[in-house]
Amino acid sequence: MARMPGAQWRPISVNYTRYGQVEVRGVVLHIMAGTLTGTDAWFRNPAASASSHFGTSRAGELRQWVDTKDRAWAQGTGNRSWISIENEGRGGDVLTDEQLDACARILAWAHQEHGVPLQATNDPNGRGLGHHGMGGAAWGGHLACPGARIVAQKREIIARAKRLLAGQEDGPPPWPGRLLKYVTGAPLMSGQDVRTWQAALTRANFPVRIDGYYGAKSRAATRAFQRAHRLVDDGVVGPATWRAGVR
Repeated sequence: MARMPGAQWRPISVNYTRYGQVEVRGVVLHIMAGTLTGTDAWFRNPAASASSHFGTSRAGELRQWVDTKDRAWAQGTGNRSWISIENEGRGGDVLTDEQLDACARILAWAHQEHGVPLQATNDPNGRGLGHHGMGGAAWGGHLACPGARIVAQKREIIARAKRLLAGQEDGPPPWPGRLLKYVTGAPLMSGQDVRTWQAALTRANFPVRIDGYYGAKSRAATRAFQRAHRLVDDGVVGPATWRAGVR
């Protein structure tokens, strides 16, 4: 079993091959040509015949749909040997700063978990950080995926992954990759990331109970914090709010 810590585990029940991953040569970048929400729904549709191990939103939200012991259906004959990342956006886009961070986290984890080398590759028989189009016809013929501008960002993703692994980002923990929010009537989000945020609020003089559950009081304190820092006061802890508070 290989599920990435910090990624939202959003398993799908169709469109993948259980225990089908033969090896992990590297990580492949894709572009969704759509939204994270729409892609999530599509992967759950049996008619799609498509999936990915991971997905990122432009705000940096990170989801995992398929365990890396299983084969996602993302890049034709490359599926059995490569981990896939679908990134929210359209052809011609560049990855946002938050997406670069999310992809770097995946690459750093894949390096530790699967021995993926921290290098760029354009060879479907190589190893490292690749992109969908490099596989040519055997990988579905999607030569323009994810686009030249994102391919050019591989070097930055690798550099960020190396910094993560080298411990150069000492101090505050990075944003956990999921949006912390309270939804009336839904189960409360919980975890160490919630506890870390509650502690940050309390240190910033917006005190809440540090219990690891993101409820209505945590949302209210977050909104007050956001207003004080001239952020969108929606009560949702995304990358910008997290960075402003967790120090």
